[in-house]
Amino acid sequence: MPLFNPEERIIAEGISRLVYCNPFVPERIEIERKVLGLDFVEADLVWNVFNDPEGGRDNLKLLREKSESLAATLRQRLLDKTTATEKERLLYEDLVLYLLYYRNHEPLREATLGDKGHKARLDFAGLYQSLLDDLKHFFALPGVNPPRHSPHQLFSGFFQIRRAFLSIFDNIVGRSMAVARLRAAVWESIFTHDMQRYQRVLFDRMGDFTTLIGGESGTGKELVAQAIAFSRFIPFDPKKSAFTEDFTTLFAGLNLSALSPTLIESELFGHRRGAFTGALEDRAGWLETCKPLGTVFLDEIGELDPLIQVKLLRVLQTRAFQRLGDNQPRHFSGKIMAATNRDLAEEMSAGAFRKDFYYRLCSDIITTPPLREQLKQAPEDLRQMILFIVKRIAGEEAEPLADEIAKWIDKNLGQSYSWPGNFRELEQCVRNWMIRREYNPTRPAAKSDSEALTTAITNGSLTADELLKRYCRIVYAQTKSYEETARRLSLDRRTVKAKVTDEPSTSTSLTDF
Repeated sequence: MPLFNPEERIIAEGISRLVYCNPFVPERIEIERKVLGLDFVEADLVWNVFNDPEGGRDNLKLLREKSESLAATLRQRLLDKTTATEKERLLYEDLVLYLLYYRNHEPLREATLGDKGHKARLDFAGLYQSLLDDLKHFFALPGVNPPRHSPHQLFSGFFQIRRAFLSIFDNIVGRSMAVARLRAAVWESIFTHDMQRYQRVLFDRMGDFTTLIGGESGTGKELVAQAIAFSRFIPFDPKKSAFTEDFTTLFAGLNLSALSPTLIESELFGHRRGAFTGALEDRAGWLETCKPLGTVFLDEIGELDPLIQVKLLRVLQTRAFQRLGDNQPRHFSGKIMAATNRDLAEEMSAGAFRKDFYYRLCSDIITTPPLREQLKQAPEDLRQMILFIVKRIAGEEAEPLADEIAKWIDKNLGQSYSWPGNFRELEQCVRNWMIRREYNPTRPAAKSDSEALTTAITNGSLTADELLKRYCRIVYAQTKSYEETARRLSLDRRTVKAKVTDEPSTSTSLTDF
């Protein structure tokens, strides 16, 4: 007799896929639909905090109930000495691990969102013992192998998955497909596209991958970096009944645009006393103080001086560096992440950004979408984003405040407003309105004629005649003379005047010069 009947196998295979599936891709919802059948509760294609504030959809409750029931049934069959094939044993293992993760779901949420993890850490001993009891209950059976991973590694994995989900789900908000793709990309940065391979060989090696985050200013690049940094694998020490690190202490951010090159070097590499004016004592830099499971985040990497790029390139290649004014070699053990709002391809073409440095940074690339793209795909998100912001400021009065602000924006800025400052601008718009009941955005200056011409040439949107007309007008604006313009452009003076005025002309006057 097989361990599973046909219906049970469908459920077990679906839950096994859920164990290793990126929760932020549409495929996740389709797997749930297949497992639950007629019991499936219709939900948005994009799983997000706006339609599910607690991240605990009805379908998750139904899936846990099914896994509880099926795991109990299968356990009894194994106790009755039903022979299971290797594939059936693996399906049983995935089913049980899915169940045990959700049994620890809420305590691990509290550990993630609590007071920097300190309060809940006191309960880790009890949680871990409960996990050991459950593993014994489900796997100390005839013909059943223990799980492929040790209990403390499983517990570490459960906590990592919970931290990763909450860091992404609670902070990268929106119902647009652009944001859904961003959430899925961040998840892959943490676990790769293949969760099974990650669990086998990569879980403790992700610090070797450098992540580069691109996107316009104000689109949440540092938030993405924090989500990845706070979600790294942290081992659980069963002897101490505690995790080896507090995840909230493992992120150090440095805004490179705010510091001079010397200060950047000092902050990153540290310095020896007397290395430069003001260096009154020895000091360790971020690379030295960063723990093996820590992350150093370099914001505005596109503005980094080329000489410092060379030094950081060495760090990425060899993990070695020296303090300023010192020749003692030191070792960097953590992970490097970087962000920029610049087009690094253009910067490299201009010689401002080293190609060899870029190709050391780009092992993992994420791009944050602009707010205008998000709202174009999901206009209703504007009100929800306003509410998200106001809840942090006004608490219980958030709902009516959000309605008032949304109405004011619709009336005074309109749905076509492009939000050039992205989410950061929206946040300041909300604060402006709460103080003064208005917001007056600074309109960016119009492009000069030469900038507009450059853009048009780059886009290939001009005919040859239009190109000549616009170029003639730009030069004429500088010379104020058709004759001088014609001389500079090696054209007939009458041709120049015709292009500038858009009318043919055969006569001259004093005003032409």
